[in-house]
Amino acid sequence: MSRHGFIFGLVALFFMLGTHHRGYADAPDAPILLAQNVYWAQSSAEASADEEKSEEDEYEDEYADDVQLIADPIHGVNRGLYHFNDKLYFWALKPVARGYGFIVPDVIREGVRNFFDNIRFPGRFINCMLQAKTEKAAAEFCTFWVNTTVGLLGFFDPAAKDPRLHPSPEDTGQTFAVWGVGFGPYITLPFLGPSSGRDTVGLVGDTVMDPLFWLLEFWPEGLAVRAGTTVNNTSMRIGDYEALKEAALDPYVAIRNAYAQNRNKLIEE
Repeated sequence: MSRHGFIFGLVALFFMLGTHHRGYADAPDAPILLAQNVYWAQSSAEASADEEKSEEDEYEDEYADDVQLIADPIHGVNRGLYHFNDKLYFWALKPVARGYGFIVPDVIREGVRNFFDNIRFPGRFINCMLQAKTEKAAAEFCTFWVNTTVGLLGFFDPAAKDPRLHPSPEDTGQTFAVWGVGFGPYITLPFLGPSSGRDTVGLVGDTVMDPLFWLLEFWPEGLAVRAGTTVNNTSMRIGDYEALKEAALDPYVAIRNAYAQNRNKLIEE
């Protein structure tokens, strides 16, 4: 392997942030990452150290039940990886995505997103079948057929005009849940963000059912394509993660809870 090839692959790997984004409601590949240090809002500049401690204790009591949404036995490691992902977002992914969005028109970026969502149809379809969701599986098949033909290989999404045809964010982690497998411990994955023991194992199934896994060599073509799709998708969502950080007293806890809540919601649906 050449030196240039190694450097290219390393940079591409850094940009593969957010490919495991299933903890959020907008899409299974939402690239919202983990956040940085805890920020305690002060009610006044003259607040004493005792008053600050009291506020922290009240916050912990208020959110004690939320913290138990998912077990976090390796909290220290998870928070460290959370900071790592946060820095990569602000120092690498966001600047590149912002520049990309400035150059590439919206219609092209939307077409690229539609194309890769369409090509990943097999994973959603198979997981619908494994969960005995036959109606959803039929809707997935029809959506894929319409978008592949009328939508020119999926670059357009004419199926979205039919309320009966909506791709379901089904994945192997949800299938395990339907089969009775619990969350397991909360895990922050480097580059990929929030996950759980169950969903991390599910990533293996999702990867095997992804056509890109079979069509492209992992190195360097596969990394380049995944890095490109991540940058493309992030360019259309800049600001979402920042808003979440600003609204949360402890973004790490907020993201962990949002992940658990959204996964439960998807499984219930």
